[in-house]
Amino acid sequence: MAAKAVRTKSIRTKITLVTACAIIATILITTFQGAYAIRGIGRSSAEQQLRLLCETGQKHLNSYFTSAEQSVEMVASFVGEDLESLEEAELAEHVSRTRTIFAKTASKTQGILTYYYRIDPAVSQETKGFWYTNLDGNGFVEHEVTDITHYDTSDTSALVWFTVPKATGKAVWLPPYVTDNLDVTVLSYNMPVYCGGTFVGVIGIELDYMAIADHVEHIRLYDDGYAFINDDTGYIVYHPEMTDEELELERNRQSPTGMLAENSLIRYTWKGVEKEAVWLPLANGMRLNVTVPMAEINEDWQRWIIEHCAASAVLLVAFVLLTVKLSGRIVKPLTDLTKAAEEVEAGNYDVELVPHGDDEVGILTGAFSHLVAHLKSYVRDLKDKAYGDALTAVRNKSAFDLYLQRLPEQAESRGEKLEYAVCFFDCNDLKVINDGYGHEKGDLYLKSTCTTICQVFAHSPVFRIGGDEFAAVLQHGDYEKRHELLELFDERCKDLHAIAENPWEKANVARGMAEYDPETDQSAADVVRRADQLMYAHKRSQKNGRK
Repeated sequence: MAAKAVRTKSIRTKITLVTACAIIATILITTFQGAYAIRGIGRSSAEQQLRLLCETGQKHLNSYFTSAEQSVEMVASFVGEDLESLEEAELAEHVSRTRTIFAKTASKTQGILTYYYRIDPAVSQETKGFWYTNLDGNGFVEHEVTDITHYDTSDTSALVWFTVPKATGKAVWLPPYVTDNLDVTVLSYNMPVYCGGTFVGVIGIELDYMAIADHVEHIRLYDDGYAFINDDTGYIVYHPEMTDEELELERNRQSPTGMLAENSLIRYTWKGVEKEAVWLPLANGMRLNVTVPMAEINEDWQRWIIEHCAASAVLLVAFVLLTVKLSGRIVKPLTDLTKAAEEVEAGNYDVELVPHGDDEVGILTGAFSHLVAHLKSYVRDLKDKAYGDALTAVRNKSAFDLYLQRLPEQAESRGEKLEYAVCFFDCNDLKVINDGYGHEKGDLYLKSTCTTICQVFAHSPVFRIGGDEFAAVLQHGDYEKRHELLELFDERCKDLHAIAENPWEKANVARGMAEYDPETDQSAADVVRRADQLMYAHKRSQKNGRK
């Protein structure tokens, strides 16, 4: 039976394990896929933010540079059409007209710090051009022009705003430099002017480097993300995380390895920190970089993954608990059915099973209930035949032995003191009746005697333990009145003897009764032995009385 209980439990365990494993596998797979997707989404989102921020910064910065380029090109276009000769008077009038045009153009150009039109001293010593500045933001005022004659215009390392366009012969954006007269850092766009193939001078606009740097300074992402500018050679033009002292050293101004990659999305390491950046070209030839530490990019999607895993763990626990509960409900009918089978195997056929639904288990339960009912009826019939006396309808010797065997156990289970008496009865003259009147009359004699015993000891079980011997086991009320009942039985026998006309109708019975003594009796056999002895003693006294 223990093995069966284990097998029943194993069914639930197997269902739980199989279902739980399926749930765990499903959740682990979906969690892994979700984590992988979250990682991809997180990195893609960071890349999109970097790119979007870089594009926005590029548009704002390019608006400065493009506006300056357009203004210079517009003025240069006017100069190309207006300048017809290099005669002094004509040149002076030309510069005057250009001054008016440039003033109108500059007023509509954003971010201009200065604008100028400078004539090469080799063309004219008298007409120098003009230079206007707006240092305080209150409007442009004319500033004294730089004396170019103090410089070697063929040396591009000095007076770069003039010497570089003259040397290259084309419009050029110059990296940030400090103006000699204003001591202000600027970025300039300069275009050379020619007349009939002769270099005349330079038209240019200078933008405030600090205004551009301030704009770059405000490009921020996450906690430690920022933007910086470098030129096409990797030379750092502006970096918000580098001090002026650091930027003064040439070795500090070289961009980290990988910053000049063609792919706009790059990864690099700076000061031991792994970073990811997006760069875009600016209209002046420089590059705008927006960079973020990889740790901050990973932090978001890692947090999302932790939250996703935590939610998956909660769902997993909930589903496993639900599986355990549901498997218990599913297996319960089988458990009940198993317990009922164990009871039937133990000989207890009084089991009740309620079918749970009309599924396979419900059908099996119903069929088992019907089978147990038939089996119970069959066993009852067998017991009646095995423990019953066919002639008198009382129980037989086997039933008597079994009954006495169970008395101590029953008393203990009820918490009662073991008290009982055994009364033996022997039918005298049965052989005489059988021989003289036939066995049919002998059977009537036994039945009549059994009826008398059952009537007197109505609350006690009566057994036929031999051919002409009966026994009764007295407990409870009958035990308390055992002597009275025995006297009543003797009186009944006398009454029947007096009124009976035929021997088989009489009740000529010898009886003996013994009580259980816990101090001397080792078992019920001792009580039975004394009752048998007393019965035979009574039998002898009856014979002696007759003599």
